[in-house]
Amino acid sequence: MKSLSQRKSGGTDPAPEFKELIEEALEIRRDLIELTSESLDLLEHVHSSQRESAVNLLHYVALRSRDLRSFQMRLARVGLSSLGRAESHVLAAVDAVLAVLHRAVGRDWQPEKLDEPPVDLERGRHLLAAHTHSLLGSVPADRGVAIMVTMPSEAAVDYSLVQHLVEHGMDCMRINCAHDDDGAWARMIEHLRRAELATGRTCRVLMDLAGPKLRTGPLEPGPCVVKVRPTRDVFGRVTHPARIWFSSQETPRKPPTHADASLELPEVFLKTLMVGDRLAFTDARGATRAVDLVAAGVDGSWAESTRTCYFTSDVRVRAQRGGVDIGVEALVSGISPVDAVIPLVIGDLLILTRELTPGRAAACDSVGRVLNPATIGCTSTQVFEDARAGERVWIDDGRIGGIIERKELDRLHIRITNTRVRGAKLAADKGINLPDSALRLAAMTDKDRADLVFVAVHADMVALSFANTVDDVRALRTVLAPLGDRQPAVVLKIETKRGFENLPAMLLEAMKAPRCGVMIARGDLAVECGFERLAEVQEEILWICEAAHVPVIWATQVLESLAKDGQPSRAEITDAAMSHRAECVMLNKGPYVTQAVHVLDDILRRMHGHQTKKRAMLRELQLVSGFRHARKANSQPTIAT
Repeated sequence: MKSLSQRKSGGTDPAPEFKELIEEALEIRRDLIELTSESLDLLEHVHSSQRESAVNLLHYVALRSRDLRSFQMRLARVGLSSLGRAESHVLAAVDAVLAVLHRAVGRDWQPEKLDEPPVDLERGRHLLAAHTHSLLGSVPADRGVAIMVTMPSEAAVDYSLVQHLVEHGMDCMRINCAHDDDGAWARMIEHLRRAELATGRTCRVLMDLAGPKLRTGPLEPGPCVVKVRPTRDVFGRVTHPARIWFSSQETPRKPPTHADASLELPEVFLKTLMVGDRLAFTDARGATRAVDLVAAGVDGSWAESTRTCYFTSDVRVRAQRGGVDIGVEALVSGISPVDAVIPLVIGDLLILTRELTPGRAAACDSVGRVLNPATIGCTSTQVFEDARAGERVWIDDGRIGGIIERKELDRLHIRITNTRVRGAKLAADKGINLPDSALRLAAMTDKDRADLVFVAVHADMVALSFANTVDDVRALRTVLAPLGDRQPAVVLKIETKRGFENLPAMLLEAMKAPRCGVMIARGDLAVECGFERLAEVQEEILWICEAAHVPVIWATQVLESLAKDGQPSRAEITDAAMSHRAECVMLNKGPYVTQAVHVLDDILRRMHGHQTKKRAMLRELQLVSGFRHARKANSQPTIAT
């Protein structure tokens, strides 16, 4: 009997090519087993339910430690698997290739028996499904992917919001510990439990530790001024006057509906006013202005203006009735400072300081030459120990970029290299990323440790922000251990370059518990690794986690425009469809988040039959079905009349 290779070639024997492939495949197999043998210390304390997955993870690390592209192409040329979908069952996939290659040259081959049999395709799929169900609970069978929603502060006081989210498909509530407090968190969870009973659905709780996020410090307050401007059409005609709410200085109240400005006047002055009165004044620019009183009440009064005006605390208004002053006047108050910003353009110098004294914009002379560069503080003193000249700095989610030009004991001189064309405005409390710096920052702060007391009792999962090293994961597990038997699962938030590079080792540490997960925090990760690399990085995280049979949460800006403004972009819809390759997709809060949950649920259900992880599923396509039906209809015989 001729071998497979002889039959394929019409009698000539291309056995040398197959033998070369066999040798290379055997070498790959030896690497897989060798790394596992060398890593027994890492496997020693892995939880029994994670053991097979941890071994498969090591196999995948060994497999992807070499460039397989030439091997893949040569396998494909002879019609064999290219190992392109081997994540969940690495050694079994290599063994299957070896068995076929040996048969092609007329040999039998059986792999030697190992102490731990390799995970095959079905077992790999089962392990990922089991670990996902254990972490995230049940999800609709025809969707297959969980939906997580970040809670706004309103969820603590608005039960109907939580109920509507659960009704529309929320499978997991995310509580960001950087906001609100344990009282608000408890009320959010109480609302969730009520919603579960009302809807008959179950929903898990993930609590996200704030972590040591680096931020810009405060700025000197801006001027106390309020600008009031009516709405005009393209011809400059007023279409809607500006609405101004006046309440009492003694008992100020918020406007009951939208106001273009909210100001205060003495109560005795307000009591003298009637609807139809006019308040005349000279505004902050010296312009003569007046506003008309259109409504008055116990809580406050409404006025309208058809002209732009500027109010400051030294603006004095005079009451007029029928065009005549009635002899009462008062100073306007209740004017808060405008939010201060530092304008920056490419080439500017920004000094980052250790002290959190209020920062300020650059001071310039009369011809625009800089006398003192702009300064702003940083919330972490460790930055000034670890950062080095020549390293990159990104601020405000990557909107502002620079290079550390010079380092001093308590200052970093940053030359701005990236902004929008027209420049940028830097505000207080904006995130800072230093992707090139080896910052010695622990993933947990004192606040995080205090929050864990609540988290351990109420959460199903705890997300470790800025997880960078094995020590970070170990520290979290150490703090959780004495907080009770009800241990929440650890979810590693990968949002830094270091966290990405250390993910395999951190996974093996997290797998010492029966449940764990990974969140791809794509916002900070894009800034850290470069926006151009984000697609590649998130793919690698998906692959490494599939090899470990660890569920992944796809996070940051999913349907962001829809949740915030009620209208998604085309790119967001495509991104949401791609998210189906993860086990969970996270939505951020926004006024239209319930609508976003509904749309995401629909997208994920549509994708469910088309894609699972990297594998395209060959469900019937409506596109080709329509073509076949049309061809069939056209081929029917016609009857002459």
